[in-house]
Amino acid sequence: QVHLEESGGGLVETGGSLTLSCTASGRSLSGYRMGWFRQAPGKGREFVAARRWNGFNIYYSDSVKGRFTISRDNAKNTVYLQMNSLKPEDTAVYYCHIVTTSYWGQGTQVTVSS
Repeated sequence: QVHLEESGGGLVETGGSLTLSCTASGRSLSGYRMGWFRQAPGKGREFVAARRWNGFNIYYSDSVKGRFTISRDNAKNTVYLQMNSLKPEDTAVYYCHIVTTSYWGQGTQVTVSS
């Protein structure tokens, strides 16, 4: 069984930055593809970013490209989402996910004030 724990969400002003963390317990994330998704109020869950743990293939949605960065720390079994130049439309609950599995974190709220 794998448990994903997100942290780092909060309230920030437009143009600000936050870094989300997702730490896994129960299994090493090495070899997996990790993703960040988000769900805004009244909307469906959407893709934000993904990367292979041990590779160089990194993907971003058009809405966050150039502003967000996904990275990982092998020693901490943790994946990060660095979010810069935040906009009110980035407000959502952010989830980490082991792609192609059923493992999701519980989500962390990000609110960007205008």
